[in-house]
Amino acid sequence: MMDLLTGYEYYSSRRDMEVISTIVDSLKQILEEDSRQPQPLFLKISDNLIMNIARMVVQEKKKTFLIGITGESASGKTVFVDNTTKACVKNKNEGIYTVIRCDDYYKDTSKELKEAGSYEELFKTGFSFDTPDAINLDLMKQHLMELKQGREIVSPRYDFVTCESKADGDVKKPAKVVLTEGLYVLNEGVRDIMDVKVYVFTPLEVLKDRWYKRASLRGKTGAAADLQFQDVNKTAQQYIRPTYQIADAVINGLVSQEYIQQITDNIFNALKNIDY
Repeated sequence: MMDLLTGYEYYSSRRDMEVISTIVDSLKQILEEDSRQPQPLFLKISDNLIMNIARMVVQEKKKTFLIGITGESASGKTVFVDNTTKACVKNKNEGIYTVIRCDDYYKDTSKELKEAGSYEELFKTGFSFDTPDAINLDLMKQHLMELKQGREIVSPRYDFVTCESKADGDVKKPAKVVLTEGLYVLNEGVRDIMDVKVYVFTPLEVLKDRWYKRASLRGKTGAAADLQFQDVNKTAQQYIRPTYQIADAVINGLVSQEYIQQITDNIFNALKNIDY
């Protein structure tokens, strides 16, 4: 009996390694094709990332993969996540992915805004929306851990105009992949639970243009917008840009939405079509 078990374990292990090797080769081919593009999606990949992904897919099939995606404000994090998930939607299977957004976890500062009378006056007091203290990272981490353990959660709902946070947000269900994106998802105290760490890089001049356009939609214009952008740039230097160094992958924030979908489809299909 023991000999049969040992033989099965040997066969299973050997079969796993063959499948892992096939996945690695498929992913490397996709990355090589991407690298030849005028605007490649992947700017940097750590040496062991591809092997780790292949191993997790084959040997940890029941595990929830937690992917943290960060970058500066207006770098394209949300665009990247939204277009990545479209590959999962095409497959029409439930339970493939869940998205947790750091922006939903901003602390309620509606009282402070009302007392100040305007965003401009609020910023003059030294208040900042662009430090980790402005976000309830402890609650976000708790929710991420619960999803990894197979329990559904209800994320908060934040209003960027009134600065009000409400507890009755969206129900988020456990899934094979949990994508979490935001300014501080790779900061100390949070990044240790991530299986894959991704940084979205976008040049400063592009960030600034995108940021001002979005700020106007959130009720921040003129001096108020200028004051906050100064703070955004300063705090990014302290809290966000250093996470570039510890990212497993660096993503190009300038690529088109269509190309993000194309590459994601290619990766998703490469994993889906392998017999394991």
